[in-house]
Amino acid sequence: MDKNGIVLMRKYELGRLLGQGTFAKVYHARNIKTGESVAIKVIDKQKVAKVGLIDQIKREISVMRLVRHPNVVFLHEVMASKTKIYFAMEYVTGGELFDKVSKGKLKEDIARKYFQQLIGAIDYCHSRGVYHRDLKPENLLLDENGDLKISDFGLSALRESKQQDGLLHTTCGTPAYVAPEVIGKKGYDGAKADVWSCGVVLYVLLAGFLPFHEQNLVEMYRKITKGEFKCPNWFPPEVKKLLSRILDPNPNSRIKIDKIMENSWFQKGFKKIETPKSPDSHQIDSLISDVHAAFSVKPMSYNAFDLISSLSQGFDLSGLFEKEERSESKFTTKKEAKEIVSKFEEIALSSERFNLTKSNVGVKMEDKREGRKGQLAIDVEIFEVTKSFHMVEFKKSGGDTMEYKQFCDRELKPSLKDIVWKWQGNNNNSNNEKIEVIN
Repeated sequence: MDKNGIVLMRKYELGRLLGQGTFAKVYHARNIKTGESVAIKVIDKQKVAKVGLIDQIKREISVMRLVRHPNVVFLHEVMASKTKIYFAMEYVTGGELFDKVSKGKLKEDIARKYFQQLIGAIDYCHSRGVYHRDLKPENLLLDENGDLKISDFGLSALRESKQQDGLLHTTCGTPAYVAPEVIGKKGYDGAKADVWSCGVVLYVLLAGFLPFHEQNLVEMYRKITKGEFKCPNWFPPEVKKLLSRILDPNPNSRIKIDKIMENSWFQKGFKKIETPKSPDSHQIDSLISDVHAAFSVKPMSYNAFDLISSLSQGFDLSGLFEKEERSESKFTTKKEAKEIVSKFEEIALSSERFNLTKSNVGVKMEDKREGRKGQLAIDVEIFEVTKSFHMVEFKKSGGDTMEYKQFCDRELKPSLKDIVWKWQGNNNNSNNEKIEVIN
């Protein structure tokens, strides 16, 4: 599906679909202000909530905000509507490293370059208390310069995730790349498990195939647990020795990242990257708090007193304080918030003159053309009385008042008639209408 022309949050114009999974789709998009290309990951809140993955998504956002490294996909910002979470991420054009390896083994110098960038970035992640836990060529992207970018932190863990024994206990990752202690389910050190996966990646880059590969999963796990693998004869002796230390089934004797970076084979042509300062890992609580707000987007609550006040002009004292004529309308509806938003989307689409963007509390409609006083803009806010009863207010936030009233009277209000339960302050309504308050 091509979403070309749809403007997200008044900032990004969505383009072609780049890929999709069970809970998310990724689109190419353009920053309207800067023209910069980005990738927008769109996550369906309801789907992830149903399968209990909300905490995982929060963690992924928090991790990506903690890590700022040239060899890690950059997260520009996180946005939210009532039904979706949007990641605006760096757009990486070179595809997956897997695509290169699937065509066969890489030259030693090229493989070493990718391995150096991988180890450098993972070392940085570990220094921030972040453990990836799903390192494999499919999650390693290449940019236009051929440099590696680590992506997909969906299975990552934070230092704060460790239990009282100081270890992680969630079994996750891709079987062929996972460390033996992760399979053992007795708790593991996230940093040591990532080192093992980096070793498997290095082997694959130089060989063109996996060190542990069996049709029978039990047999493959047996070989992983025992560390049973053979290096092809074209592997340099230095690499064979290094791999024997990385793919050591005993995590306590397995080589650590700092020692890998001191290895003579690794050091050839290696330049350590100076990374910009990023948030300290102790700030993670506040980061998670910010992320939590993205999953808590709901219509603003409207209590009974607010409702009664809005239904009676006698309670509305705003006229005493406002010099200009008010340009707002209100109505109540028994439709759900998502149905209300869909209705305004339909109106914007059918009119062919408005761009519509979603906000935390409703939507904004903005005229594509210039009016007498600039572009007409309409803010729509949805207030929740109960889950099945809402108050909706829309008002002019830009443009000419006369043009606004003409659009409301001729197009907007007639188009809303099938969702409106009662207009507020509308003289066309009978004074004898009974007001229904739903508890």
